[in-house]
Amino acid sequence: MTSPSNAALVTIIFACLPVSPIHAQSTPEQRSKQLKALFAEYWEDNLRHSPEFATYLGDKRYNNQWSDYSGPGFVDQLRREQIFLDRLKAIDTTGVPDQDRISAQLLTRSFVEDQESAPFKEWEMPVSQFSGFHTGFPRLVASTAFDTAKDYDDYIVRLNTVSKPFSQIIADMDAGVADKRVPPKFLLEQVVVQVNAILAIKPEDSPFAAPLKKFPATVSTADQKRIREAVMMAITSQVYPTYRRFGTYVSTTYIPHGRTEAGVWAITDGDAYYAFLIRQSTTLNKSAGEIHQIGLAEVARDEVEMLAIAKKLGYGDLKSFNAAVKANPKLHPTSRQQLIDSYNLYINDMKAKLPDLFGVLPKAPLEVLPVPEYMEKQQSAAYYQTGTPDGKRPGKVFVNTYNFSDRGLEGVEAIAYHEGLPGHHLQNSIAQEQTGLPAFRQQGNYIAYGEGWGLYSERLGKEVGFYRDPYSDYGRLEGDIWRAIRLVVDTGVHSKHWTRQQMVDYFHDHSSVDETNIQSEVDRYIAWPGQALGYKMGQLKLIELRERSQKALGAKFDIRKFHDLVIDSGALPLDVLDTRVDEWIAIQKPSSH
Repeated sequence: MTSPSNAALVTIIFACLPVSPIHAQSTPEQRSKQLKALFAEYWEDNLRHSPEFATYLGDKRYNNQWSDYSGPGFVDQLRREQIFLDRLKAIDTTGVPDQDRISAQLLTRSFVEDQESAPFKEWEMPVSQFSGFHTGFPRLVASTAFDTAKDYDDYIVRLNTVSKPFSQIIADMDAGVADKRVPPKFLLEQVVVQVNAILAIKPEDSPFAAPLKKFPATVSTADQKRIREAVMMAITSQVYPTYRRFGTYVSTTYIPHGRTEAGVWAITDGDAYYAFLIRQSTTLNKSAGEIHQIGLAEVARDEVEMLAIAKKLGYGDLKSFNAAVKANPKLHPTSRQQLIDSYNLYINDMKAKLPDLFGVLPKAPLEVLPVPEYMEKQQSAAYYQTGTPDGKRPGKVFVNTYNFSDRGLEGVEAIAYHEGLPGHHLQNSIAQEQTGLPAFRQQGNYIAYGEGWGLYSERLGKEVGFYRDPYSDYGRLEGDIWRAIRLVVDTGVHSKHWTRQQMVDYFHDHSSVDETNIQSEVDRYIAWPGQALGYKMGQLKLIELRERSQKALGAKFDIRKFHDLVIDSGALPLDVLDTRVDEWIAIQKPSSH
């Protein structure tokens, strides 16, 4: 196979296959049925070509397979999507049910966006300290259901063939080197640290051996012995040697080609790529300059509210108050477990208040767990992992307990609401539980919608009487200004050519975020351009839509109905949600007659 680095991989002319037009006299019911069949066919194709995602969802049919991570595999995905897009365009959505129309609109948008992203060759930069197969594989193991001997046998196949995806990814990285599309050196150095952290674990204690700790009753003693031997053999003879090879490649071959500039502007077509990422992340038509200014204004607004709390507590300025907060031992955990317990406390308290805010509540359970130690040093304060649609694997809030004594407790309440309830867990679980939506929408995600909802959820705690501790309320504002700062520093580094140190300095000048989080966060924004913009831009849009609804409906406005409307269709682009809210207002609004 020739190297996939040449332009032919992304300069593709798709031959439109013959598509039988839907007869003009077909009924809306018939066309709705055709749409649903196409949605189901697309979803099956998606799962078949994304075996790890299927496993994550609890679908075991492809548990002994890997996705194709190669350049040609990426092109083949675009080809398949183009065929679906042609078929989708041939179906007239006039008169079909509202949700079918939205589904067709969203799937079309997804395919078109993938075509637009192709020239930027995202597959050529598949690895960073924040994401990549090297950390994704252990997380996949932790998300895999092991209920039968066959589940273990499928897993053994994956272990023994893990060199294939790693080899494809290395080839992608080689193509990126040839095209001068490589992440910054200082981020890649952290990748080596992560790989070495995994290799430092004894094979029997590694995340890859975790499924051996407890076998289900369905697996016989004989099978347990056979499986244990096969898994350990695969780990020692395939997995660890593959990780060593990957680590050596990154440290000796890849890092020397890493760029020295932090911003994505430095790569070929970097400015155009960042503009694309802004649209993708925010689902809004805003420039980097506009977003930078919004960030500056939001930072200033938050600082006014924060100063008011500081003055009530006897401090004349934010700098002295922030120093006092950092020095206060009561505002720092004394153990990893205390940090976990704090999250659980706030999430459990919020459960009782949910009926005041929502008409529909999630059924899926939720757990709070520590971030795995092999990846905790480079991870953010907390993150959420969606459970399986069947409920067998609960939703999980992972809390970063690394360097716990340096972390502040004042921000825990807000993050608990964001990651757990009423934030990501509620929104994602309800989306999965909406039986009237096609699967691709139940599992869909738009950064500005999902993270905007999470940040909006932090405010909801205030509305139902929480943040009783002024320090916790200050922590809520710290969280808000943190997301406002993201607008400034993300656009700063990727559009205005800021250095990494300028990002760190801006954090220090406008927040009391602890040093551990500052360092990991700025590296996260550098590794994932544009993603950090979705939080604040999404929250601001949700606030705008709520205020618009309250103004239009007056006394008829019901917060529970508004929230149910926002989350009853799964994740939506903000422009689509805007239209949907306007349509809802028109229906709800009292007649003028």
